[in-house]
Amino acid sequence: MSDRWIADRMRNIDASGIRKVFDLAANMTDPINLSIGQPHFDTADVIKEALFEAVRNGKNAYSQSQGIAPLRARLQQRVADELGHADREVFISSGTSGGLMLALSTLVNPGDEVIVFDPYFVMYKHLTAMSGGKVVLIDTYPDFRIDVDKVRDAITERTKVILFNSPANPTGTVASKQEMEDLAKLALEKDVALISDEIYRSFCYDSEFVSPATWNDQTIVIDGMSKSHSMTGWRLGFVHGPQHIMQQMIKLQQFTFVCAPHPMQWAALSALDYDVTPHVDEYRGKRDFMVSELGNDYEIRGADGAFYLFVKAPWGSGTEFVTKAIENNLLIIPGNVFSSANTHFRISYAALPGTLERGVEVLKKLASP
Repeated sequence: MSDRWIADRMRNIDASGIRKVFDLAANMTDPINLSIGQPHFDTADVIKEALFEAVRNGKNAYSQSQGIAPLRARLQQRVADELGHADREVFISSGTSGGLMLALSTLVNPGDEVIVFDPYFVMYKHLTAMSGGKVVLIDTYPDFRIDVDKVRDAITERTKVILFNSPANPTGTVASKQEMEDLAKLALEKDVALISDEIYRSFCYDSEFVSPATWNDQTIVIDGMSKSHSMTGWRLGFVHGPQHIMQQMIKLQQFTFVCAPHPMQWAALSALDYDVTPHVDEYRGKRDFMVSELGNDYEIRGADGAFYLFVKAPWGSGTEFVTKAIENNLLIIPGNVFSSANTHFRISYAALPGTLERGVEVLKKLASP
């Protein structure tokens, strides 16, 4: 087999640094794992039972590419009640990652530019590369706030998309209402597509979630239940936006994913009626514990939502600090997995209290070189 068989696009995609940490964890004895970006609680029994029932009732063939009608109708009503856009359509995607891939593949031509905020969710860079686009990073250090003037200055004639995530992975930052309004209106003014990744919207601890689609009816929203309902392995998401764009994405889904997993779609109807408030309250408490315990020894910004802290290494680079943490049986993620900088590390506090306490103990010990 020759290397020339490998497409050029693959040379722009590195193996996930997060996956490398997962592989390392498999060879460790009882690691203190604060690396995993998924809820520590299991899917609710009522949702599992709805899945079992769907399977027993024969909901095992393909669904329509856009998803089953009852689920789309429920989501369509929810979106209409929230945003009131006349031309907004919902379809069911094969995970939020699938929705992001469809959106970028639908919108981005080779050579087009996609504006992404640094630090960023690791997949954004690689999905843009797969679509033939070029990522343009907007630095948000040290406080991870969005400076709309920086965005304006970065827009060129090749800018096609602004890709935005709030609450954010890896920083846990929730963009302010003013930041979202300014960004939404700038995208409209410049005729640039705005993609809002809202998978963590349930996890806002200090303010109510507001979508930038409130001010920009052309916004493409990526959403799902993976994080809020601990359904990450179910590969079920949904997308909503202007109908003419959604129709193109559905067409592409037909020839890639075909459809989202069919029985999971029926179970999602049950998930829509499940109250996740107790989980959100629990995670707010975990956030408060981690910030209180580490705040005197570490510089922590953001941490308003999701379940992450993006912490500045108190000495050395982010990679050097994480290496020392791993030597002490603590699994965290180096910041350069999510960023052009190598100054921070990511903690996930989606873990049991005892695991968080053990992690805090190690981090306090490592605060000084």
